[in-house]
Amino acid sequence: MCVSSAFILKKIAVGVVAKKSAGLIGYRVKNLKLQVFLVHPGGPFWRNKDEGAWSIPKGEYSDNEDPLEAAKREFKEETGYEVTGNLVALSPVKQAGGKKVHAWAVEGDYDADKIVSSVFVMEWPPRSGKLEKFPEVDRAQWFFLEEAKKKILKSQTPLLEDLCKKIGISE
Repeated sequence: MCVSSAFILKKIAVGVVAKKSAGLIGYRVKNLKLQVFLVHPGGPFWRNKDEGAWSIPKGEYSDNEDPLEAAKREFKEETGYEVTGNLVALSPVKQAGGKKVHAWAVEGDYDADKIVSSVFVMEWPPRSGKLEKFPEVDRAQWFFLEEAKKKILKSQTPLLEDLCKKIGISE
């Protein structure tokens, strides 16, 4: 598999097998109900997957990088939006593959239809010799909590529950 030089440099910076990532979950209250901002991963593997495939905008970081700064960087890379406002630390979760995710929540109102994601390059189809570009994130959407729990990766569900506790909204 071929990848872009930026992707390779990112992997070298964090180590080939990253054990941790950092991310941000945007939230807002509409009609007295909580909504969360989730992203759908880009690329051919995720193309036809929906329920249980969405995520908070997040990415890997190195030992010498501040997790919160990494979370802000990843949010910008995956959505195109700068994060401002009061950040609420959430309890870290461990994903199915063993990676620990450190996350923060931020209240905001991001236009899901106007995200701009960075891209990666890989050989596609496999062993074809053709390089294709894919967005890290192919779409974003606001979800009310009940639907978000169906859409988000199962291992990230505790982030939604912790968010409710931290901002004082009942599920």
